[in-house]
Amino acid sequence: MAEAEVGVFGGSGLYELVEGAREVEVETPYGPPSAPIAVGELAGVRVAFLPRHGRAHELPPHRIPYRANVWAMRELGVRRLLGPCASGALRDDLALGEFVVCDQLVDRTWGRADTFYEAAPVTHVSAADPYCADLRRLLVEAARELGIPVRDGGTVVVVQGPRFSTRAESRWYRELGGDVVNMTGYPEAILARELELCYATVAMVTDDDAGVEGGEPVSAERVLEVFRANNERLRELLAAVLPRIGPQPQDACATALRGARL
Repeated sequence: MAEAEVGVFGGSGLYELVEGAREVEVETPYGPPSAPIAVGELAGVRVAFLPRHGRAHELPPHRIPYRANVWAMRELGVRRLLGPCASGALRDDLALGEFVVCDQLVDRTWGRADTFYEAAPVTHVSAADPYCADLRRLLVEAARELGIPVRDGGTVVVVQGPRFSTRAESRWYRELGGDVVNMTGYPEAILARELELCYATVAMVTDDDAGVEGGEPVSAERVLEVFRANNERLRELLAAVLPRIGPQPQDACATALRGARL
């Protein structure tokens, strides 16, 4: 069923990333994915695009079928995944519209189906470095060449949602070492690792989270406003980086199950 080389999980404003693409319905053991997957070409690369919140943004973060989404990508032959997302800043020096290519995450979600291995063989994948080093490098290099403000590394704190943080929570996340906060980064990254897929995220700063400098509370309207204003830069970044993404190397992602099963 191989259909694509690279997969992209999109967020708000990226639903039409692959224009004129063919929609593919994929069945998975975990139910249907968030939407039919659009398969087509972008910058000469065969890409599979899936809006993680659904075609009409009908799925809140805690109801996204993460396992079905990741499984469906693998069924289409995808071995390398990108997961751009809107994020709030936890640091004063992060500007709206800045990109953060995260290298760490802190999970503060609960109740989400977050593993493919719920029975024998018992499997413990390493999550010490949850993002693909090679994809991270390519994203940072491409962003810098395009003149897009980008941070090489950062910790995303993933919260349950759908509500935004209290000021106390925001201060706490900052004290934990968080740089940005969002609602979809977990378990997406870990599920990709469990299937030995490469995965990297681009967190685009759309707001100052509740505890940053005692600023105005974040709103969904403001997040979408900033995301849409910067969406073209994200498209430019994806178009620049996709042709650089080669076949999956034998790295920590591709070999995640070695020695992981009891």
